[in-house]
Amino acid sequence: MSGLARILAIIAVIVVVVGLVVSGGINTIPTDEEKAKAAWSEVQNQYQRRADLVPNLVETVKGYAKQEEKVLTEVVEARAKATSVKIDASTITDPDKFKQFQEAQQGLSGALGRLIALREAYPDLKSNQNFLSLQSQLEGTENRIAVARKDYIEAVRVFNTDLRTFPQSIYKAIFYSSTKPMETFSAAPENQAAPKVNFN
Repeated sequence: MSGLARILAIIAVIVVVVGLVVSGGINTIPTDEEKAKAAWSEVQNQYQRRADLVPNLVETVKGYAKQEEKVLTEVVEARAKATSVKIDASTITDPDKFKQFQEAQQGLSGALGRLIALREAYPDLKSNQNFLSLQSQLEGTENRIAVARKDYIEAVRVFNTDLRTFPQSIYKAIFYSSTKPMETFSAAPENQAAPKVNFN
């Protein structure tokens, strides 16, 4: 009787495993992982677009703002740092690499903000068509970056949820044990504080 019980138990386990595999959920983890990686590629694409615009913007401003070398130098250095951070598919599963990447991009955002603010000090710069075009392209790129980051955050949420919920957690344990959760963006520290309003 114990031999029959053992055979029935094995058959029951096989039926359950086959049922889970046939249900199609086994492909959920790799499918959502690929979606998150594609979303990450779009984030990288938009950051690269911004980095490509920076030299043109700096050259345009140089002609008007010779005395603003410090700001121009900060932008060039921030761009160099942002583009020197080596990123690949492992970046999104390595918290330290991801933090380094995010900090470099935030540094470039801050430097660009200071550069764009120069237009107030130079009336001729405000009316320069090259500057206005580059500024518009940068603003559009910043919007694209925000959308790409939002899409990436959502794709990572879905993927990381897959790794922790039933039945995908079983598939992870059996078939995808080396799969790690992906990192997501956090707000820059300066964005955590409430803005100060001063009417003086």
